[in-house]
Amino acid sequence: MAQVKRYIAVDLGAESGRVMLGSVRHGLVARENTAKMAVPRLILEEIHRFDNGPVEENPAENKKESPFSPDRSSAGLRWDFNKLLGKVKTGIAKAVKAARTQAWGIGIDSWGVDFGLIDGDGKLVENPYHYRDSRTNGMMEKAFELMEKRKIYENTGLQFMQFNSVYQLLAMRLAGSAALAKAKNLIFMADLLSYYLCGKVFAEYTLASTSQFMDMKTGQWSREVLKKLSLPINIMPKIVQPGTVVGQLSAKTGIELGCGPIPVIAIGSHDTASAVAAVPADENTGWAYLSSGTWSLMGVETPKAIITDKTFEYEFTNEGGVENTIRLLKNIMGLWLIQESKRQWQREGTDLSYPELTKMAEKAEPFASHIEVDNSAFLAPGDMPKRINEYLTNTGQKATDDKGQLIRIMLESLALRYRQVLEALEDVTGKSIEVLHIVGGGIQNELLCQFTANATGKKVITGPIEATASGNILMQAKATGQIKSLTEARKIVRNSFELKEYQPQDTALWQEQYKKIKSQN
Repeated sequence: MAQVKRYIAVDLGAESGRVMLGSVRHGLVARENTAKMAVPRLILEEIHRFDNGPVEENPAENKKESPFSPDRSSAGLRWDFNKLLGKVKTGIAKAVKAARTQAWGIGIDSWGVDFGLIDGDGKLVENPYHYRDSRTNGMMEKAFELMEKRKIYENTGLQFMQFNSVYQLLAMRLAGSAALAKAKNLIFMADLLSYYLCGKVFAEYTLASTSQFMDMKTGQWSREVLKKLSLPINIMPKIVQPGTVVGQLSAKTGIELGCGPIPVIAIGSHDTASAVAAVPADENTGWAYLSSGTWSLMGVETPKAIITDKTFEYEFTNEGGVENTIRLLKNIMGLWLIQESKRQWQREGTDLSYPELTKMAEKAEPFASHIEVDNSAFLAPGDMPKRINEYLTNTGQKATDDKGQLIRIMLESLALRYRQVLEALEDVTGKSIEVLHIVGGGIQNELLCQFTANATGKKVITGPIEATASGNILMQAKATGQIKSLTEARKIVRNSFELKEYQPQDTALWQEQYKKIKSQN
């Protein structure tokens, strides 16, 4: 690894996006009881960060021209794709300049389930819908009328959530969508951005696996599900594996960005797949991961899909991972509850930072109330504090206007939910979990990390924050032959970032609360 290879990672989240420049090179690391030694390390540099979020499109608004001339004829909660693409290109151009030499790859990751539709002329038909758009309300029930719920799970192994791609697509079909009628290709969000960079149509495996119309036993589209729901299989692109070089930046894009033909690499294009690739786990220890951000995704890595009566009962999801792995996991509502509450208070004129809210929560009364964090009432954007208070009132608990108290209720409820899921994972796999690795931006909330250790009774290790970008870069390095395996990639992560350990505290008190919640269910 004498030659320094630089890679560009585009990491897109539901709230923000970032473009990182990364490389794997030898650097000095202190080892316990030994002198510093040179080992492979991952070096990351943030080049460009930008806000991201949905827009409420109004059919009465004047149409705006864009390079792909989207059809804005129907309202809804959507992604402004042209704006997002512009921000991504700005970041890549900055990264190209910062790299000083030609970059060896560009990899894009994003959230799952959302997609764009491309017409016969290769243009985006309309702005992609946001997964929280209300048009999927009731779609799961419609799907179960056409195909038995258990049969859908046997085919796809996926957790039932109303925003899964299959229900988005079914909503379009049942509404007689003009956009769907024009579609030649369906492309998921990260791959859609790659398409606009290199012109190649593809579906990266980990991202496609979030759709609930992939057969997780074969890794290909489920013809049975698509046929039963009368959804078009002809628009589904070829599935490619993580680590595939799918194309090169087009000449036109290269001129625009000021660079040559950089390879575009399909990494673990689902952000959680990239994050899990960067979990600094010791593979000789029983471990689980928690990717903590807007969503909390908790799971274990398995060599193949586990689709059983137990996983169906627990509603575990089997999603694709890198290097022929499966991410057996559970989607949990996550820090969305706090993010949306913060936005509401800001709208009301009180602008509090996340550290301020956490400090207020730390001083609040312990275990004053409890919420079911995955309740569907908390899914859509809006007045989250009001919804939580309505939930408390409806469940015979005491509502509160105390912001710190509300935040503490959310954090404690999340931690207790993590314990429920962790126990279910142990039940399903028959294996004991000794360590929970938490990665992602959520590790900055140290109170939640400590609560998680307390609630689960497990050792919690946190870091890195930029796990998704790290996994993105490392899979590019593997695609170019710079590193050889996932085991090597995780060792590099351990060499590269400071990790923090949390030991369980007040376990008797948390055990009492957990028993109380279980008895009420």
